[in-house]
Amino acid sequence: MNANPYRAYRKTQVQTASGLDLVLLLYNGAIKFSKQGLIALEERKLEPAHQSLVKAQDIISELSVSLNHEVGGDISRSLEQLYDYMSWRLVEANIQKDKGPVEEVIGMLEELRDTWTQVGKTHRNRDNDQEPTGFDIAK
Repeated sequence: MNANPYRAYRKTQVQTASGLDLVLLLYNGAIKFSKQGLIALEERKLEPAHQSLVKAQDIISELSVSLNHEVGGDISRSLEQLYDYMSWRLVEANIQKDKGPVEEVIGMLEELRDTWTQVGKTHRNRDNDQEPTGFDIAK
């Protein structure tokens, strides 16, 4: 049996990632699939567009269910509402075959990812053992 080295690498990357790193991987995945969906919509390849947008929705759903409202408080509740909105916009884009909502979601995801990246950099500079994510993602 031939093992796929890329899959093995990704599996190891996920298994050894911190909670914050997992959140960033999820954001990157949602952005990737949203962009694939956008390109497919532009090329009028409707089935690949549908598949990519559903994958992006699945990742956004995972981000939403991973929120820890006890730790994250108002921020996690706001993120949950934002994730619901993004999912709704991707459904809308998929039904209407409209790239506008996808572009909007990509912008929001990139902004959130960049914010969490900055939080991680600030956090690492403080040498604190507790991760500031407000997500319940097991290490």
